Amino acid sequence: MFLKTLRKIAYYPRPLSLPIRTYLVHLLEKFPLHNAIPYEIRLNHDWVGRPWYGYCIFHAAKMAKRLGYKTISVLEFGVAGGNGLVNIEKHIKQIKKIFDVEFEVYGFDMGTGLPKPNDKKDLSYHWQEGFFKMDQEALETKLNFSKLVLGDVKDTCPNFFSSHSPAPVGCIFVDLDYYSSTVEALKIFDADSSNLLPRVYCYFDDILGSENELYNEFSGELAAINYFNETRDDKKIAKLRCLYERKVRRGWNEMIYSFHSFNHPKYSEFISDTAQTQPLENIYQ
Repeated sequence: MFLKTLRKIAYYPRPLSLPIRTYLVHLLEKFPLHNAIPYEIRLNHDWVGRPWYGYCIFHAAKMAKRLGYKTISVLEFGVAGGNGLVNIEKHIKQIKKIFDVEFEVYGFDMGTGLPKPNDKKDLSYHWQEGFFKMDQEALETKLNFSKLVLGDVKDTCPNFFSSHSPAPVGCIFVDLDYYSSTVEALKIFDADSSNLLPRVYCYFDDILGSENELYNEFSGELAAINYFNETRDDKKIAKLRCLYERKVRRGWNEMIYSFHSFNHPKYSEFISDTAQTQPLENIYQ
């Protein structure tokens, strides 16, 4: 009865659903009963904070384990106040108990807030220079192992691998708001195959919104994804369609994509759970 009531509250329709679920998850995390429920079950039912982080990191770790990677990197583009990085670390703490995989986390941000829009596709009717300024000193006291990469992404992305020597990238979270900034961030995928998993889980924050944003394929992050695909032959970013079959459907499911590097040495390496035989059944019995 308790679990049935919990599900009704947690999945109540918008606009009340998000604040209710957030508060409920925050409340449950304080009780031992919450941690007694296996993390994967909580993740699959959105009984975790910011489940999109957990989903991408969990499945990136699962892929990495099957492909023989011991450590992967998680990148967040657009740190702002830093709540995302804090949440990423919480998910990683749980996921490390399931997969024998280590993690490095890097947060890319200007530190001074959004830069000045420099393209008509940057949605300057909604975003403005200086939005989301970071309190770096306060944030760093809350981070356990995440590292900040401060500066404009057009400058920090090209030198990231040479200056930080990170583990191969397994998933990225993009919350840069602008078309122009997202175009620069996605150049991270132009790196050598040794710096990337063959498929990388991607979350794009600025895809669903209100009548204020009017997100579309011709501006903002969606336009940046399209530009990436139009300008690369052997690398593509695609909508993650397996989430249509997810038992618990939420808006964030529409924000998950996957990067594919078709020429990656490990791209075709078999990792599937699919049964290799299928017995013949008599459907008329």
